[in-house]
Amino acid sequence: MPMMQTRRRFLTTLSLAGAPGLLRPAPALAAERPLETTTVRLARVPGTCFAPQFVAEELLHAEGFTDIRYVDTTNPTSEPIARGKVDFSLGFASPLIIAIDAGGPMTVLAGVHIGCVELFAREGIRSIADLKGKSAGVSALGSTTHVLGAIMAANVGLDPIKDIRWVVSPSVELMELFADGRIDAFISSPPESQELRARRIGHVILNIAVDRPWSQYYCCMLAGNRDYFQRYPVATKRVLRAILKATDLCVSQPARVARQLVDGGFAARYDYTLQMLGELPYDKWREYDAEDTIRFYALRLYEAGFIKSNPQKIITDGTDWQFLNELKRELKT
Repeated sequence: MPMMQTRRRFLTTLSLAGAPGLLRPAPALAAERPLETTTVRLARVPGTCFAPQFVAEELLHAEGFTDIRYVDTTNPTSEPIARGKVDFSLGFASPLIIAIDAGGPMTVLAGVHIGCVELFAREGIRSIADLKGKSAGVSALGSTTHVLGAIMAANVGLDPIKDIRWVVSPSVELMELFADGRIDAFISSPPESQELRARRIGHVILNIAVDRPWSQYYCCMLAGNRDYFQRYPVATKRVLRAILKATDLCVSQPARVARQLVDGGFAARYDYTLQMLGELPYDKWREYDAEDTIRFYALRLYEAGFIKSNPQKIITDGTDWQFLNELKRELKT
């Protein structure tokens, strides 16, 4: 294990060596109070769209952290954050909101990127409205994909309970069920989306990177355990800064990031990973409004019966944009 960690650190440093200023401590550090803790735990989950938190290790070292841990867990990441198993993770907006509504001790701190979800369908289905009476695969009822599919269906006037037949199967099997024609639709995220296109299976009827209204809001946001956030505000800001810098790195050096993800064991295929980095708009974190994203998804979740709190209560109870606003000014391009 020590050898693996040493190799990973070497590859990380090599990958970031050509990024001017990224590994040097930020000038703002001199004006900040010392870190309250030098330990941080991030989620290690399947899927490559969380790339910024996977490649942030050396940037976190530059922020003063000495004990950086990646904890194996599964999506949605809202549960391990709420339970205190991890301190921070990216997560899709809707499960984070559902967890906040349920009283989960977490705080959403920033939007990081948009556009990681695509809805694939078989031939003859051209829109979400065409899914009436059809089947769609999900890993579990109440899962991220099920909730997202349900609010997408409700957004075009379908009844997600009566009009769509949800087929529940382990996520690793859903793509093959779709490929074999045993389900009509499949909500995918990287690297599944890249593989479906490479195998020419189905076609995309909705891409949240380009299709309104979904393209106007973040999909993945950074959330932290509330106890960590309240006890260690300086550390929290530095974690956020490192992840936002890593997000910029996904835009400026995608080939190096893709290689680092593969070499670090966060992704299996370099070609799919590089394609994903080129397709997802990682360059939008400064432009979009994180609070609008929470309000948008919370309203749809409320109307669909997934949460009991209204959007403003979710925003009041479970968000804090202070550090994001400061870093938007500090990390101007």
